[in-house]
Amino acid sequence: MKKRNLILILIFTFFYFANYAQTSVSFYQNDTNSKIGIGYEFHERLWADLRVYSGTNIENFTPELVLNYNLVKKERYETYIGAGLSLNNISGIIIPVGVAIKPLDKIKNLTLNIELNPTYEMDLDDLLIRGFIGVRYVLK
Repeated sequence: MKKRNLILILIFTFFYFANYAQTSVSFYQNDTNSKIGIGYEFHERLWADLRVYSGTNIENFTPELVLNYNLVKKERYETYIGAGLSLNNISGIIIPVGVAIKPLDKIKNLTLNIELNPTYEMDLDDLLIRGFIGVRYVLK
């Protein structure tokens, strides 16, 4: 009985989120790094990004997976906070905090993102404070 209930909950959750789910693409950059991302919005306030640092060779391939929550969602901007992990060249726990500004009235799916990206680097046992600026486009 418990297994059946779990399956029903999973099916309900899938269809609930599938009604809203949207994909996004993004690019972030600072003075030393750049990263590209593919995102998935589960809900209007909850979205995930798989970001990969660009310009790295295969040995330094560094993926970053973050789950973000929109704290404020207005017509012209959104603020968000998240949590995630990066592995390999930078291995750590990430807490992104950002603002997404919608600069163009006619293209509501395009945002200019400014993100503070504190990272606890586990290999170095150090806290890195980095900032990124980027663009994100939500495909509808």
